[in-house]
Amino acid sequence: MTNDIFVFDRNIIAQKKNRSAPCLSDYSFLFDWTLEQIIDRLNVIKKQYPLALQIGNRVQITQLEKFGVKKIITLDNAHKLKPSILGDEELLPFQSNSFDLTISPLNLHSTNDLPGTLSQIRNCLKPDGLFIAAMFGGETLYELRQIMNEVEMQQAGGITPRISPFADLPQMSSLMQRAGFNLPVIDSEKITVTYDNVFKLMQDLRFMGESNSIKSRKKNFTSRSFFQTVGELYKEKFSEEDGRIKATFDIIFLLGWKPHKSQQKPLQPGSAKYRLADALLTNEEKLPC
Repeated sequence: MTNDIFVFDRNIIAQKKNRSAPCLSDYSFLFDWTLEQIIDRLNVIKKQYPLALQIGNRVQITQLEKFGVKKIITLDNAHKLKPSILGDEELLPFQSNSFDLTISPLNLHSTNDLPGTLSQIRNCLKPDGLFIAAMFGGETLYELRQIMNEVEMQQAGGITPRISPFADLPQMSSLMQRAGFNLPVIDSEKITVTYDNVFKLMQDLRFMGESNSIKSRKKNFTSRSFFQTVGELYKEKFSEEDGRIKATFDIIFLLGWKPHKSQQKPLQPGSAKYRLADALLTNEEKLPC
């Protein structure tokens, strides 16, 4: 692993999650909504998963019992979230072919080596095991990012990273295939949340454990005038009719299977029985060599 992929400070992430743990239930609306969406997807699949791995401690076993889950192992790097195993998802301590299901609601977006983590997740699944997860996507908090960049350019003549970078839908589709998942399904939903002001938004991020954890973040004091200007410009550009500001959360959902001989396979090239031109009632023209 090379230094150029260390975007996030994993120690700071653990500290922020530990700090937010005592009051997380009061700020868990995004996690709760996301988990509902994941459970809806599991309802459609109708499969049993006796042993499950949870990455990030958001799910209770009672929520998964109807899917045949008899035991759930939880891994998290924040000890105050009381995981089964205190560890980091960038180095999974599990043997190959261990779990029937791996689930991760809103946790993997702050992983430095995401391709490596996805490969490890696939490896520790049993053949035909299911991976299902959700993570923040590329358009998350684009309003706050735009306003902060604009104000910092005006006041300091440059930009420092204040909002985490997030992968987008095409990137995640490519990474799921690269990690070796079969029959991957990747989709996204955008949630708009409104706030009285930008300070209420930043308070929510803090108590969700999702404030800035980028290694190259600005570590010295930021003036109050900076945030006041951010708040004023945010209200000017992204207010609703009732005067409340809006914030976008882009949630990407990932679903994929560890390969197994029983799964559907794509047809071999040239094995089609009918021509596309016939189905479209048109003539096929060959291109010149």
